[in-house]
Amino acid sequence: MNIIDGKTVSRLSFERTTSAVQRLRDRDISPCLAVVVVGDDPASHVYVNSKVRRSNALGIGSQKFAMPHETTQQELLDRVRALCEDDAVDGILVQSPPPAHIDERAIIEAMDPAKDVDCFHPYNAGKLAIGDTDGLLPCTPAGVIELLAHYEIETSGKHAVVIGRSNLVGKPLAQLLARKHPQGNATVSLCHSRTPDLAAFTRSADIVIAAVGCPGMVTGDMIKPGAVLIDVGINKIDAPETKKGYRLVGDIDEASVTEKAGWLTPVPGGVGPMTIAMLMRNTVVAACRRRGVAIEDICY
Repeated sequence: MNIIDGKTVSRLSFERTTSAVQRLRDRDISPCLAVVVVGDDPASHVYVNSKVRRSNALGIGSQKFAMPHETTQQELLDRVRALCEDDAVDGILVQSPPPAHIDERAIIEAMDPAKDVDCFHPYNAGKLAIGDTDGLLPCTPAGVIELLAHYEIETSGKHAVVIGRSNLVGKPLAQLLARKHPQGNATVSLCHSRTPDLAAFTRSADIVIAAVGCPGMVTGDMIKPGAVLIDVGINKIDAPETKKGYRLVGDIDEASVTEKAGWLTPVPGGVGPMTIAMLMRNTVVAACRRRGVAIEDICY
């Protein structure tokens, strides 16, 4: 079985982004990412801080806005709208999920689509749905496509099964795989919790993408020999023997598929690193689009 190494591919993406940022700076353009986090959830702050650090490491300017849990819907809307109007800001990310009293959909819809580097706005989702994929793309699905492209894993004419229908991963990834594109042209089955006999789909699949958040749900008896397995899931399970008391596992049971699969993304170290790599790329793409710079001119 071959390992699809997200750490290696993300490093290459970061190198390209660093070069692109320098070319923009040569034109007196300084890309900037604004990140907003509401509340005191430790995991959210860890994610936000990692994005800020990565931005700075790549030469992308960053602004972090940590707002208290008591922040009202209107206060958050005001912050997002102010960032939309700030010409120095190219990309805006509001860390998900916000506290329960915040209407996340309303926040997304208040975003300027040109600065929506998560690609959640209905405008950007609609562009993806009609096959317009030359601009901003949802980060995790784009990361999966980047991994497949790097390892020259053919998608055209293949049967891809996507397990999970979220707006974050499942739906947009199915659309990317099915589009008319060198990294598309797959026949896609979009499966979910109500799909009867899931294994009947996965056993016929050349590519299986699991994105449901259910530890080890895809097992070796559910795949065909040589299948490409992309594990988007990341789940904490108890592991008292470890220092942290838990370990991270994916939606694919690695032990049972090892002898049968052709390719597998590990968890951690597979899809995860690609998500932030694509976020950084989206920020640079947004800077180019907003300033009329051809993306090809900065080597993307």
